[in-house]
Amino acid sequence: MPTGSPSRGSLDTFIASAPTLQRAGMRALVALARRPRGATLLGRVPAAEQLAQVVTSLARYDDPELSRTLGWDGAAVVARGRALRRAEGRP
Repeated sequence: MPTGSPSRGSLDTFIASAPTLQRAGMRALVALARRPRGATLLGRVPAAEQLAQVVTSLARYDDPELSRTLGWDGAAVVARGRALRRAEGRP
């Protein structure tokens, strides 16, 4: 599992926005992935382990420093979009 300090609040918001059955599944996966024995259990089902890693990694994108190292700079994307809209004469 990657290291870092994921924002738990944003992950909870993401999970809360999922449909009911998916929400329960994601909560269970995240709970397992965050515990050593649970992560070992997930290792026996590679697809579940990969899904748990993906869901927990989503929270890391809320950290601007870390997201830039992963190739995502939200501020740069917003600035580029605003510049394009101004160049096209759109509000």
